[in-house]
Amino acid sequence: MANDASNFEYFRYNPSLPAAVIFTILFLLTSILHIFQLVRTRTWYFTPLVVGCLMECLGYIGRIWCSRQSPNWTLGAYIFQSLFLLVAPALFAASIYMILRRIIVAVDGEKHSLIKEKWLTKIFVASDIASFLILSSGAGILASNNKNTSSSNTGQDIILGGLFIQIIGFGIFVFVALAFHRRLLAHPTHQSMQPDMPWAKYLYVLYVASLLIMVRSVVRVVEYIQGNDGYVLSHEAYLYVFDGTLMLLAVGVFNIFHPSELLPGSKGVQDRQISLHGLGEEQ
Repeated sequence: MANDASNFEYFRYNPSLPAAVIFTILFLLTSILHIFQLVRTRTWYFTPLVVGCLMECLGYIGRIWCSRQSPNWTLGAYIFQSLFLLVAPALFAASIYMILRRIIVAVDGEKHSLIKEKWLTKIFVASDIASFLILSSGAGILASNNKNTSSSNTGQDIILGGLFIQIIGFGIFVFVALAFHRRLLAHPTHQSMQPDMPWAKYLYVLYVASLLIMVRSVVRVVEYIQGNDGYVLSHEAYLYVFDGTLMLLAVGVFNIFHPSELLPGSKGVQDRQISLHGLGEEQ
């Protein structure tokens, strides 16, 4: 580990107040829109993403708090912003995993999935919960024991473990999604060929969101490998480019392409189910 915990500093720059305010407002706006979409369309499985958006808001509010304390930062303010920004993407991942299951169900494509539909969400969400808990515990240890070399190194190692679980989980998820995509293109189901079934569009949206979160997680890994005095943690721009901006894009794309079209109770899917049921009775 490239970090000497005896040289630990909360920040190696003065946190930018304007940047923190801007990202607080942006995440608040996307949160409000997601809440409206969630309630209007009853896509309750998207609740983790909404909670994650609110946690991002809290994280940047924490950075506003820190910017007002420069250079005499307090432990509470540091933990507040660090914890929320570190763990929020794990909640985004949980909702993304659930969307793939909705796609598989909507097109009746379980036979094309490498993992059975009933296990798909359980497996990936379980890995996501593990990542969330590990990241949370690691952040708590790192922040509360920053002057203790052994505890700080332990905290960093735990955070790295959580990030690696997140990256590996996403990598396997994308592989499963790509395999399903390829098989469905080769052998389409009746439902997947319906003109009002946007399954391919939402798979591409999943790929984009997954890539954004994976890039963010890789940069976070580099950050913790370099340590507290490393180049990434010494330059605030990396946080806003590779965390703030990427996560804003990851949640914003779902404001534009909201997965409510894949909800089993939506009008489009209901119409297809009625039509297919009628065909079955005629046969």
